Amino acid sequence: MMSRGGSKLLGNSMLAVLGPRLFSSVATRTVSGESAVTGILTGYNYKLGIVGVRSRSTLVLGEKEQEEKKQAKETAGDGNNDEEKRIVSYWGVEAPKVTKEDGTEWRWSCFRPWETYRADLSIDLKKHHAPATFLDKMAFWTVKSLRWPTDLFFQRRYGCRAMMLETVAAVPGMVGGLLLHCKSLRKFEHSGGWIKALLEEAENERMHLMTFMEVAKPRWYERALVFTVQGVFFNAYFLGYLISPKFAHRMVGYLEEEAIHSYTEFLKELDKGNIENVPAPAIAIDYWRLPQNSTLRDVVMVVRADEAHHRDVNHFASDIHYQGRELRESPAPIGYH
Repeated sequence: MMSRGGSKLLGNSMLAVLGPRLFSSVATRTVSGESAVTGILTGYNYKLGIVGVRSRSTLVLGEKEQEEKKQAKETAGDGNNDEEKRIVSYWGVEAPKVTKEDGTEWRWSCFRPWETYRADLSIDLKKHHAPATFLDKMAFWTVKSLRWPTDLFFQRRYGCRAMMLETVAAVPGMVGGLLLHCKSLRKFEHSGGWIKALLEEAENERMHLMTFMEVAKPRWYERALVFTVQGVFFNAYFLGYLISPKFAHRMVGYLEEEAIHSYTEFLKELDKGNIENVPAPAIAIDYWRLPQNSTLRDVVMVVRADEAHHRDVNHFASDIHYQGRELRESPAPIGYH
């Protein structure tokens, strides 16, 4: 039978071995860096260096994990966090730092300084294509019929009207460019630059929308209307372009003529003081290279000039088709602003 002293010695030895596993969770830090472990079962205090090392490493790791989680939360949604930087660096597609002519940082990612321009305000706003053929008349009266519900819905709220108009006006260029792109692939032929010209038009119209979004905030039912109108118009124009490109381009030409009229009325309301002539949005100043003290009136002027250029391009495209030729046979007016 083991003596009482031997039992105590054996218990001490077992505690020294099992102590780190059983009692490391109750470790407390001391000034010397060691950990004092209180044996709950035996009531003795033991200073075990191995327990201190294990406890310290566990605490350090826990603190490190908490710090990493805290940093991740702070940088969540921030495009400059380290994780995103690693991904971008891995694929080698990091965006270069772009600056303005004066050396200040370029703030927009949706367009670059070399895509900006000064609108040609000297363009003739009164040009009109008199409908002669059946398709011309059909295109003309289709646009006129669309104006009536627009006038009824928006009346003289020209800010919201302009915003709604641009959600529709940006569709034809995209549809035409898409169909010409597919045609070019099918027939193994160049487009004469018309794909680029039409997509350029669509992007320009979209920038009009981005500008007016800063001026007129759409209501929920106006957003719902955009969903409906865009869905109907996209499919109708897609089908119309497949059947008759000359009709489609002629209709857009007349649509742009109506846009010129709408923006002219917008300017009249601004001049009368019925609409506040607020400072121009920053995106408009950079996109059209406007002076820093420009106002909403200046923005409407350059947008109206853009619409006049789109009018000319689409009537020109329709004329090419009427002459029995394809668009690729005539160089596209790329960069025509």
